[in-house]
Amino acid sequence: MKDVTVSQVTTSSPEYRQVWELREEILRKPLGMSLKDEDLGRDHVDTIFAASHEGKVIGCLMAHHNSGDEVQLRQMAVYNEWQGKGVGRLLINVAEAYAQSRGYKTIILHARKVAAGFYENLGYTTYGDEFTEVNIPHYMMQKAVVTE
Repeated sequence: MKDVTVSQVTTSSPEYRQVWELREEILRKPLGMSLKDEDLGRDHVDTIFAASHEGKVIGCLMAHHNSGDEVQLRQMAVYNEWQGKGVGRLLINVAEAYAQSRGYKTIILHARKVAAGFYENLGYTTYGDEFTEVNIPHYMMQKAVVTE
C-alpha cells in the first residue's frame, strides 16, 4: 500500500499513545465505553502492529500468544477515513507473516459480527455460536497458518 508502513510498537514507544487513541475512538467511544475502564495488562505482552501514514497511526492490530501454537489477533482498528483502502488487509498480512515466522499453527480472533465478512474474505472461518463481547455480537474465527 502506497505511503503506508506497518511497524511493531511497544507500550513504551511514542506511537503507543496514538494506538491507544485510535482504539478508544474506533472500538470504544461508539459503544459508550472507554479503555480507561479496562485492564490493559495484555498490551504489555502483546505484539502491537501500527499502520502509519506520514507519521500518524491510522490502523492497529495486536497479536496475543494464547498457547504453544496459537496466536490471537485482537483490537484491530482503522480510522474511518482509511477503511476500505487496504489498511486492514495490510495489517492482517503482516500479522500472518509474524505468526508464520514464530511457528504458530493457528490464528484465532473474536470478530465483530459486522466485520465477519472482512475476515471471511481473508480466509478465516467461523466456529462456535455467536456470542456477546463489549455488548455487541461477535463470532470466533480461525485460520491455519500457511507454512512453506
